[in-house]
Amino acid sequence: MKFEFWKKKSAPSAKQSFAKEWFNSIVFAVVAATLIRWTTVEAFVVPTPSMENTILVGDYLFVSKFHYGTRTTSTPLQIPLTHQKIWGTEIPSYLDWIELPSYRLPGISKVKREDIVVFNVPPVSLSEGIVYPTQLKTYYVKRCVGLPGDVLTITDQEMRANGQALGKPANMKYSYRVTTKDALTVRTLRFLELSADDSHYLGKDTASHSVYHMFLTAEQLQNMEAASYVLRVDAQHKAEGAGEADIFPSLNGARWNGDNYGPLTVPAKGMKILVNDSTMAIYGETIRLYEGHEQAQVNGGRLTIDGSPIAEYTFNQDYYFMMGDNRHNSLDSRYWGFVPDDHIVGKALFIWMSVDGEAPLLEKIRWNRIFTMLE
Repeated sequence: MKFEFWKKKSAPSAKQSFAKEWFNSIVFAVVAATLIRWTTVEAFVVPTPSMENTILVGDYLFVSKFHYGTRTTSTPLQIPLTHQKIWGTEIPSYLDWIELPSYRLPGISKVKREDIVVFNVPPVSLSEGIVYPTQLKTYYVKRCVGLPGDVLTITDQEMRANGQALGKPANMKYSYRVTTKDALTVRTLRFLELSADDSHYLGKDTASHSVYHMFLTAEQLQNMEAASYVLRVDAQHKAEGAGEADIFPSLNGARWNGDNYGPLTVPAKGMKILVNDSTMAIYGETIRLYEGHEQAQVNGGRLTIDGSPIAEYTFNQDYYFMMGDNRHNSLDSRYWGFVPDDHIVGKALFIWMSVDGEAPLLEKIRWNRIFTMLE
């Protein structure tokens, strides 16, 4: 019989120790980053111009999750630091074998009117048509203009909540038709701080003048009207009663559009409505898709939940109404509806980096936007 337990074990090689140290460091970094990303702040990059010029394409945002309260995850079987897919592939980054109920931890504030909010956009059609779990739906960033229980109206582009006019963000944009003597050069457009998303060439008019469709801030509008090469600037305004086919909600006979809208009441937790043709046309899909019922069916003015007909309905959670500051170039609540409370991600705090994808290599970083607070 051999007794070798008293023998000193050989020390691991330097190579093994180095590899193990690096492995442990990487694991620690991933775990720490995942916890920070989940509980406190997360970085987002903005790919669309719907919030210009408050937020530009290529801005990198820090978004606070502890302001409104962190949500617990519903998909624990997910690769850390991913969203919908594994980086650079079309392979899902999560498994739906286990789906847990999600809860919101206490936050330090509630969503306030005019907050800039990041959220998971509700409609499936805006998440590549894929039915993702709530926390894996596509991220949007918009300004909250309607709180739970608010009655919203837009009259001739003026937004009102409960009869009170809302302030207009300093950098908000509207749509204009601009006629110039000649075609504008790229240099001129950059001088005017207009990106490819802001200016679209429409062609020549009957007098051979160049015509553009532009999205302009108030300052850009003044500069455009003062320019010697600009012949005229016409606001692209949607008239009252000129309904848009894709407006929310799809009401028979309603003539709402992005500039003249409502009145519309934003659902609040505990709010009761009678079930009829009118209310189901406005709130039916919201109840069916976002109120957490196993089986909810809307058929005309009738609502059934788990097979039982409902005459009066009480909402289970709060909802919000979101709009982009680029009012004529934003796909927002006017077109797809309310944002449920459980879809809220966090509050956009500041821009920590900004990259202009259209600029020359040495001018790509917008230094003047770094660490800009958002309001």
